[in-house]
Amino acid sequence: MPQRTATIASRVGLHARPAAIFAEAAGELRCEVTIAHAGEPADEAMDAASILSLMSLGASHGDVVILRAEGEGADQALDTLVKILETDHDAK
Repeated sequence: MPQRTATIASRVGLHARPAAIFAEAAGELRCEVTIAHAGEPADEAMDAASILSLMSLGASHGDVVILRAEGEGADQALDTLVKILETDHDAK
């Protein structure tokens, strides 16, 4: 199963607007994607397309997360999602 590491770039962490942008992108994919804090067991990973899961993850600015995907286009999907997480969506 492909996986990628990403560092949360948004100043407010993965909350509100950044979480909505990420969940929408993950929900449009043909593969299933999970997200977890780095170092957590894979079986504790959450559904990356669920805004509620993302909010409960509590990922803050600078936190490192692991994305895992399974299914069609998994590698490309992960690359796209990493870019979203490593962009500060709160920059003005």
